[in-house]
Amino acid sequence: MIRLQREDFDPAQETNALIGDDHGIGGVVTFTGLVRDLADTGRGKQERISGMTLEHYPGMTEKMLARIEAEALERWPLKASLIIHRYGDLEPGDRIVFVLTASAHRQAAFEANMFLVDWLKTK
Repeated sequence: MIRLQREDFDPAQETNALIGDDHGIGGVVTFTGLVRDLADTGRGKQERISGMTLEHYPGMTEKMLARIEAEALERWPLKASLIIHRYGDLEPGDRIVFVLTASAHRQAAFEANMFLVDWLKTK
């Protein structure tokens, strides 16, 4: 499942809502990304920021996220997955992304989560 939204999210509520009473899940891995107060300048230095604005192209962004989630679901035996990515004006400390992967076994949940987070960070 993927969601793009302006509003904040609660990682615990999102986890409980997705997992529910599925006792076939043996491992849940979550990643919550936060806005930092430093940004890389690309010249080996960092500069302070007071906020950031994230834009997205409706339709295209969802399509790309659905594609990468589908790849994770093909590669690992996940019982559930969730990607939430915020857009709009964000300040340091705000939650920006949440990735949850759940599987019968922890290794698949860890590997799939790392794959998804790495893709989000680089693409």
